[in-house]
Amino acid sequence: MDHRNCRRRDVLKGVGLGGVLWALGGVGFWRDAGRAVSRERGANRFAGEGRERPNFLFLFTDDQAFSTLGALNNPDVKTPNMDRLVRRGTTFTHCFHQGAWHGAVCVASRAMLNTGRYIWTCGGDTCGDWPLWGQTLGRAGYDTFMTGKWHNQDPVLKRSFKTLGPTGGGMFPSKDPNAEANAAKGIVNDPYDRPRPGNSWSPYDKTLEGHWRKVDGETVHSSKLWADSAIDYLNERAAERDNPFFMYVAFHAPHDPRQAPKEYVDMYPPETITIPPNYLPEHPFDQGDYKLRDELLAPFPRTKEAVQVHISEYYAIITHMDHHIGRILDALEASGEADNTIIILSSDHGLAVGQHGLMGKQNQYEHSVRVPMVFCGPGIEAGRKNDALVYLPSLFATTCEMAEIDTPETVQFPSLVPLLTGQKTRLHDSIYCAYRHFQRMVRTERYKLIRYPHVGEVQLFDLQNDPWEKNDLAEDPQYAQTVRTLDAELHRWIQRTGDELELASL
Repeated sequence: MDHRNCRRRDVLKGVGLGGVLWALGGVGFWRDAGRAVSRERGANRFAGEGRERPNFLFLFTDDQAFSTLGALNNPDVKTPNMDRLVRRGTTFTHCFHQGAWHGAVCVASRAMLNTGRYIWTCGGDTCGDWPLWGQTLGRAGYDTFMTGKWHNQDPVLKRSFKTLGPTGGGMFPSKDPNAEANAAKGIVNDPYDRPRPGNSWSPYDKTLEGHWRKVDGETVHSSKLWADSAIDYLNERAAERDNPFFMYVAFHAPHDPRQAPKEYVDMYPPETITIPPNYLPEHPFDQGDYKLRDELLAPFPRTKEAVQVHISEYYAIITHMDHHIGRILDALEASGEADNTIIILSSDHGLAVGQHGLMGKQNQYEHSVRVPMVFCGPGIEAGRKNDALVYLPSLFATTCEMAEIDTPETVQFPSLVPLLTGQKTRLHDSIYCAYRHFQRMVRTERYKLIRYPHVGEVQLFDLQNDPWEKNDLAEDPQYAQTVRTLDAELHRWIQRTGDELELASL
């Protein structure tokens, strides 16, 4: 564990965040220190011509697997606007989150992102008293704005951003307002356990709530609602260019219920959907929380037809969200701020949607722990792919360095700027991830080891030769030393992150 962070934590516990800020000179400290650093370092390579600091537009999706960008890795899904970011910017192809302490993986991912701290030290959904991402940029003189999904506690949201648009909770459940009357007619509209005979739930039935929100008497999709809010903010501040801005636009899509207008669903007829190579009817053993809410969306065992239906709806809501991302990008261009804006696209975690017999994200396979990560804007190389192992919560330190302001000492995930500028080729030799007490994972560039202490299972995958994680090598004597080496690395991560899982249980 970093001793600087330990000392910083002791100070925060003793006097609280407000006391620390007062001791450092209050809000003015953060703003003036940032300006001093900027003057010291000269021209900012990440800012537009004649500008001291870049704006940041963070486009954050929910449950979007890394393998869902059309131009990057999956021509089956249509994402023209995300594709233009890929073409114009640098993509980190191996970006990961670090896990979760309960089934709502979104909560932990967002807490780590907004504190820049490890899974076991980020403070849970209250984020402790740690300095926050938006709060830090705001104190350095940024106009900060947030709309969409937050999923940590409200006090954290209020101290993170100066301006709030409409926001929403963790997910929007789909409910049939006429369920009782429909049941009498033998009609079932249930988003779970489908497709199933007699269940007529439809992703484009606007009466079934979920992503279909009532706004001023009109029913609109959540993706449109959040995009409208972001566009309104850009339009309202178009003439106010004294301060740079940080916009945190968090979509609920493509989280279930996976709803989209009919024209988007019709783009993906289920019978045309490619079954993933790692499809299984059921997971080979109980990996922990096997019957959690996410897993109940499709029947057991998973049929290929059911998987095709769910992937079809997953692609449809992604393409629909992509349309609204395009509207935001167009509004940014129209605002005159595009040349001074770093755009960052990412997601909180991925999703199985039928891979390995799973539907959710409560697992350590690539489809669930790996996320998209694209940077686009001034100082960012166009069309570049970077394969280094990186973490999503590194965004906190990265934006601080790009803005040439001091990163709080409490932040544990390193900045990605050295990778973006070519000063370094790697930041981590391995990636660690955890899910409750059920799973622990360590991954290098080539191998992944997953341990399941509750059932005594272990898996080893050679990702270079088996990217779909189909062939478990853990029991192969040829790989015994590889398992031992990865176990040692896993134990180092457990100690480094403050993981309290008994080492003996592994």
